[in-house]
Amino acid sequence: MDFSELLQLTDWSRAQFAMTAMFHWIFVPLTLGLAVLCAIMETLYYRTGDEKWRHISKFWMRLFGINFAVGVATGLILEFEFGTNWSNYSYFVGDIFGAPLAIEGIMAFFMEATFVGVMLFGWGKVSKRFHLASTWLVAISVNLSALWILIANAWMEYPVGTEFNIDMARNEMSSFWDVALSPFALNKFVHSVTSGFVTGAAFVMAVSGWYLLRRRHTEEALRSTRTAAVFGTLSLLVCIYTGDGSAVLVTKHQPMKLAAMEALYDGSEGAPLVVFGVLRPENERTNDDDAFYFKFEIPKLLSVMGTHDFDGYVAGINDLIDGNTEHGIIPTGEKIERGREAIAALKLYHDALDRGDKAAAQDIAARFDPNTEEGKEFLAEKFRYFGYGYLASPKEAVPPIALTFYAFRAMVGIGSLFLLIFAAVWYMQRRRERFERMKWLHALMILSLPLVYICSWAGWIVCEVGRQPWTVQDLLPTVAAVSKLDTTSVAVTFFIFATLFTVMLAAEIMIMVRQIKIGFKNE
Repeated sequence: MDFSELLQLTDWSRAQFAMTAMFHWIFVPLTLGLAVLCAIMETLYYRTGDEKWRHISKFWMRLFGINFAVGVATGLILEFEFGTNWSNYSYFVGDIFGAPLAIEGIMAFFMEATFVGVMLFGWGKVSKRFHLASTWLVAISVNLSALWILIANAWMEYPVGTEFNIDMARNEMSSFWDVALSPFALNKFVHSVTSGFVTGAAFVMAVSGWYLLRRRHTEEALRSTRTAAVFGTLSLLVCIYTGDGSAVLVTKHQPMKLAAMEALYDGSEGAPLVVFGVLRPENERTNDDDAFYFKFEIPKLLSVMGTHDFDGYVAGINDLIDGNTEHGIIPTGEKIERGREAIAALKLYHDALDRGDKAAAQDIAARFDPNTEEGKEFLAEKFRYFGYGYLASPKEAVPPIALTFYAFRAMVGIGSLFLLIFAAVWYMQRRRERFERMKWLHALMILSLPLVYICSWAGWIVCEVGRQPWTVQDLLPTVAAVSKLDTTSVAVTFFIFATLFTVMLAAEIMIMVRQIKIGFKNE
């Protein structure tokens, strides 16, 4: 397979995985947020004994159950794709990546499966206390599932707790706790989960807004709105706070992603943040002076976000590609050469073993031994750039700039809008009679549902597309992670999965709409 064919295969494999992940993420955040809201509403019923809260809880649980079932189906396909389309990745880092996923399956998933049945079908069959406990355990378990998956994803962005096995030519876990408790993992978990809480709150408000517009189930809709508005506002504040933490981590450990997010070609101290701008085509720009047709920026704000210092240095694309001696940035071309030396050394080692030359193999193995001075130097100076050795040119280290740039602004812009929507609904619903007449606000509540998904998808685009070309940051590029499959077979399965997921989504929407039309039952 020549390099052009490999690139085509890689693009189709990325497209298939991205499409599966985007469909899966329709259901996941709603599951995370709606599970907690159901638990809160049932708690209100348990504490007050008000039958209205019982009807409200059962209604939202029905919608949760529909969404949960479809989410599980898409998630299983997503995990299988690691083995089918990304077998080299699975081999190279499966020892590390597989551990959190295994824990997720054994602990969280089985916990969900055990108690979700009680939550959905146990009304009147178990005690009120046990049913409430089951609902909370479902809410906890779905978020625990997210925890372990996000730990695995965070490791791809910040690979720690690993050591290289020269004999197996793969990375193996050296410290589980370094992986599980890395700053990326903790920040990503809180940020992603609270964004799911916001999605659940937006869904409840959208459905409630529809009822208010039609003057159906007004009391239930108002109570649901009040709960969702408070929950959504508090969740969004935490999400924004962890977003600030993400900016600092990305600036330090993924500078190319940050440069792409800002279309920043030339780094500087006291770097401005572009609030909005229109980018020129790639072939028309080389530096910050001609990167935009126009832009509106706030002085020094990017440095503040990335370094918490008004005069902090933020590297640009040109700095990272060409190097910057003043700030200790090695040119990407040199990283590629060092990575190729590491790859060559690994090949020489296995060639020596194949021909039975144990002495030569031992000499080479010493270069990979972290306990020797030679090994420490080689690992620090050469092997840390192992992944760069698979890149054909420095330009391949630059992610798609336009997509990353606009996705970041969509995420931040819509997220800021949501803070206003949630706060307005929270404030106005306290004035019941006036709130019931505010049809424009009810319509805005409905509109919040598609907006929250655009915001969430945009966030994941920034995260994953901004990391390209890396499957694992600086360690394994996508061209080296992909399975060596027939490109046609990957393309065909892409369209098969796209059709299947579309049918599943359509079915869920139809069932959801039917249940919403039925409304709150006096069961």
